[in-house]
Amino acid sequence: MDWQGWGLFGLLATAALTVIMIAAQMAGLTRLDLPLVLGTLVTPDPDRARVAGFFIHLLAGQVFALGYTAVFGLLGRATWWIGALLGLLHVAVVLTVILPLLPGVHPRMASTRAGPRSTAVLEPPGLLALNYGIQTPAVTILAHLAYGAVLGLLLRPL
Repeated sequence: MDWQGWGLFGLLATAALTVIMIAAQMAGLTRLDLPLVLGTLVTPDPDRARVAGFFIHLLAGQVFALGYTAVFGLLGRATWWIGALLGLLHVAVVLTVILPLLPGVHPRMASTRAGPRSTAVLEPPGLLALNYGIQTPAVTILAHLAYGAVLGLLLRPL
């Protein structure tokens, strides 16, 4: 597999995912602000959190790209549709497992059990991240399909 390409193509795929998510947020399709959610893991200041969250997201994108690259290597080929299928698996885990569990570990996110004394500043995403808008699952699925397809298109077996 194209292990040298993994670094560059992981960044390109993450950029594609990020552009889709931010454009959807700016268009009012979702309230999910991924850099803010990730950045508030490390700082309470929203402006600094968005910067920190952007870099955390880039790093996470690289880690996931490494996993996609390993799967492509095991399969002996990389295609846009295999990448998109991996993106579908990836987003299924994100929307049904990772995001619903996030309030349990995020220091600044409310939970469904948070009482009136809660100092949380972020709303919990809920199942499928529906608390951030009815179109959030569709936008998130589209973004992850694009992420996987970009990796599948650009990574090549050696």
